[in-house]
Amino acid sequence: MQNQKQSLLVLTCLSIGIVYGDIGTSPLYAFKAMFEGPHSIAINQANVFGILSLVFWTFIITVSIKYLALVTRASNKGEGGVLTLTSLAHNVAPLHLKKGILFLGMLAAGFFFGEAIITPAMSVLSAVEGITVINSRFEPMILPIAITIICGLFAIQKYGSGKIGRLFAPVMLLWFATIGLLGLLSIIKNPTVLYALNPQYAFTFIINHGAATLFTLGVVVLAVTGVEALYADMGHFGIKPIRLAWFFIVMPCLVLNYYGQGALVLSQTGDIDNPFFMLAPEMLRLPLVILATFATIIASQAVISGIFSLTRQAVNLGFLPPVQIHHTSHQEQGQIYVPLANFLLFVLVITVVITFGSSARLAAAYGIAVTATMLISSLFIIVVARYLWQWKLAVVIQYAVLMLLYDSLLFISTSLKFSDGGWLPLTIGTIVFLLMVTWYLERERISQLTKQPLSAEAMVNELEQKDWPRASGTAVYFTRNEDHVPASLVNNLKYNETLHERNVLLTFKYPDQPRVHPLKRLEVQQISPSFWQMIAYVGYQESLDIDQIFTACNCKGFTLHEVDTVFFMSSERMKLKPSTVWHDLKARLFILLSRNALRTSERLHVPQDRLIEIGVHMEI
Repeated sequence: MQNQKQSLLVLTCLSIGIVYGDIGTSPLYAFKAMFEGPHSIAINQANVFGILSLVFWTFIITVSIKYLALVTRASNKGEGGVLTLTSLAHNVAPLHLKKGILFLGMLAAGFFFGEAIITPAMSVLSAVEGITVINSRFEPMILPIAITIICGLFAIQKYGSGKIGRLFAPVMLLWFATIGLLGLLSIIKNPTVLYALNPQYAFTFIINHGAATLFTLGVVVLAVTGVEALYADMGHFGIKPIRLAWFFIVMPCLVLNYYGQGALVLSQTGDIDNPFFMLAPEMLRLPLVILATFATIIASQAVISGIFSLTRQAVNLGFLPPVQIHHTSHQEQGQIYVPLANFLLFVLVITVVITFGSSARLAAAYGIAVTATMLISSLFIIVVARYLWQWKLAVVIQYAVLMLLYDSLLFISTSLKFSDGGWLPLTIGTIVFLLMVTWYLERERISQLTKQPLSAEAMVNELEQKDWPRASGTAVYFTRNEDHVPASLVNNLKYNETLHERNVLLTFKYPDQPRVHPLKRLEVQQISPSFWQMIAYVGYQESLDIDQIFTACNCKGFTLHEVDTVFFMSSERMKLKPSTVWHDLKARLFILLSRNALRTSERLHVPQDRLIEIGVHMEI
């Protein structure tokens, strides 16, 4: 029992370093953004109390109730994330809803990519801007310092987050303790701000400002922009440590800091450029800037790692073309590095930093993709609650009305910032969504075009009846569907008129679960004297290599030796068959993606001297 308590405490502390980096650094920019910009409001007691009340109750409704109490229940063997939720909803939904859920899931994943471009830029800029509080003459140094930090952050990704990850928890614990203490000291000087815990002040603010409240909500949502990480990173620690960390450390410290900033601006007569850093005594502002910089790097690292994980999930679910994925740890399977995603993210983040130039301008672009994802998550939870958890229809309707209304208001409020920069994450997200839809639909269409009239078993039985010349060793043919005859086998017989002594039809399947037990990795079935059918199962958070396939075969009593095994793969050579403008655009995009996609043999690290590619020409 003592060891369990100790383990829970350790996991709770570790979760603070990974899960709460983004939401934990929101006090750097969220509060000041409410009182500056084109839709800023005046600093007076009614407005400050109203804002603080809205922030506090957004923490309660969005984070505590929606995500921690409800959404995190929708897990797949402990794993979470928007694609996990998509998979769960797709599996249990009625037939007429399945395609819509699939496309909405791709859209939400695309929006996550769009959000990930803003997060590192926003977090790092807001931290570095603290140097102007020390001395206003440092302002020209903000962009060079921020760009240098971002360049260094993306440059070290190839080494993995394992080593730097050990520093995450201590730094973030120090961060939350610091911001909580600074907020508490400010509240002691002006304790009346605690009245703002009363939701009445939020309602009064809404009544007084009417429709203009939507602009304010668009900024308030910045306080919870990291909420998706609670769900996405659930598999790393389990939900219990994440909940304990939120209720006993993270939320109290965030509330203290926000209310401390409110107490500060009410006690000052003049304008305060950066209330977060002004909470600290002058002699401690430079150390606070340094600590804030480390905290924002951690927040950015969590989002970058999330993009790597989401990319792998999307590839395994067939939403994106295969890309190169490196494992950076022999112990932790979740620590991966995706070079292409890292490079594209780096280029886009640097572009955003140079284009917008300040956290105040970026605040206008931040939040719209987050609220869109939150709204889609609520829709999926309704499906899961009704068809998986078997909630009564009346309860589902009540939840749908309350949560969809609230999420819709947040989405509408951030949508008002579209022309001020909100178009950026939506544009990026839409582009990623179109890539996913094009790849998924065209891949399905190609599968139908290449489908043989005979089933695999029927054709194999037909082949066995003919006395083919036999080559020694084993031939492994990659096929997308166990019921289909691979084109590489058909063309090998057509051109070489030879079969091997042993022939294996290998299909990869990606079940709706994060990881597959090694003993359940492979199914082997002999379908004729010289043909075997193999199905290898890969979880959507896993990546395989050929050594793992060999090991799984040995466990099943079917031995494969690298020296006498040859792999056959269809190399599709596609060209455009002109049709409508929309068809031509989709086909050209698919051909481009296919040319740059990582092949199965490359993903499995099949030695080139053991691989035979057979070209398959087709028009699409």
